[in-house]
This record gives sequence, C-alpha cells and structure tokens, in this order.
Amino acid sequence: MKVRIKFSKHGPVKFIGHLDVMRYFQKTIRRSGLDIVYTTGFSPHQIMSFAAPLGVGLESNGEYLDIELHSITSCQDIVEKLNREGVEGMRVLSARVLPENAGNAMASVAAAEYTIHFRDGREPRFDYKKEISAFSAKERIPIVKETKKNTLEVDLKPGIYKLDVKGDDIHMLVDASSSGNIKPSMVIDAFMEAYGEKLPENAYTITREDTYLNLGSAEEPVFAPLDQCGQIV
Repeated sequence: MKVRIKFSKHGPVKFIGHLDVMRYFQKTIRRSGLDIVYTTGFSPHQIMSFAAPLGVGLESNGEYLDIELHSITSCQDIVEKLNREGVEGMRVLSARVLPENAGNAMASVAAAEYTIHFRDGREPRFDYKKEISAFSAKERIPIVKETKKNTLEVDLKPGIYKLDVKGDDIHMLVDASSSGNIKPSMVIDAFMEAYGEKLPENAYTITREDTYLNLGSAEEPVFAPLDQCGQIV
C-alpha cells in the first residue's frame, strides 16, 4: 500500500540538500522497522518518492514523501516510529494511506505556499507592506531568466496565485508544478527591482508553509494540501 508522509524541516538541518534528506529517510525507515517495499534486482532500494524538493537554506512546515509498505498497524504508529528514530529539526507530522489510483507526490504538486521574513535591519527601505498590492495587481511581472544555453524573458504573473502581507511578512502562493515552477526568491527579486531596491545579502528567510495539489482545473484551480489525499487508518 502507498503511504503519504508529511514532515517539517527546521533549524540546522535546513542546510542539508535533497539527496541527504532522501538518505536520512532511508536510514530512519530502516531503523524504525517499518515494513517497506524494496525494488527487485541486483541492488534493491526502498520505494519512495518526494514531492517538490526543498532548496538548501529553506525551512518548511509542509514537505511530503510517498513510500510503499507491505503492511501497517496504524498511521499514528508510522508517525511515532519515524519520530522516535529521527533527529532534531526533522519532524513527521502525519501519515495517510493513499488510494490505489493516487498519483505520486512529485507528479501531484501544483502549488506551494511561502512566508518571507525580513531579518532585523535588512528590511526594504520603501513601504513594501503598502506597495505589495499594487505590485501583485500588475498585468505582467517579467524577469530575465538564464538557462544553460541563453537568456529569456519570463512572465511570473500567471504563476502567482496570491501575494500579500501578513504582519511584517510577505506571504505568497505560487506555481510549483514541473512545468512552471516559480521560486519565491524570483518574486521577491522582481518586487525589489520594480521599486529600485537592492537588498543586502541574506536579507530574508524563506519558509515553505505547505505544498498543494489542484483538485480543480487549470482555468479554475482549487488547491488543497497534499495530505488531503488519502485516509488515516
């Protein structure tokens, strides 16, 4: 059976990359004694699939991992076993059994929600809380994106579903699909450039609040967290 695991990533572990996170879960699952399915062949490995990999240096409250198990006792048992063998900063939040027809975590990702927090003394000099509405209302938000072969202009506007301020932080919901993945730093850079602002190095932190699938259509999306798919047993 397929099981979707939701976990958070905070503190010093935010500086480990995606491959190390994958190795971490492989070892944690092995130590936990979960009845995980392995591939066949000369070099068997655990069957697992992550949703959108998190960039190095970012924290998160909503990361997802799909695994296949031969059997389980309960979803709560999975959570407790993984947390018992885990390390500080990596916390399993929930586990759900997926229906047979569910797509894997990576293929299901449609959007991601982020919070941008400015470090003390490194905030923009202009009133970003006031100007964020005017910026998000623009018809186009073009940026120049560099590829391995050339540079091209990309319009971020269609992929920004929500952009506002909560307290002192900038909050955004953006496209995180494989076809139109928007990094939150792209939006912040475009925002600062529009007002002639150049932020100092390490001016802000980024936290991914959750990762979403689309239960609607491309024209009328209905976003829901990836853990809404499946059931608790």
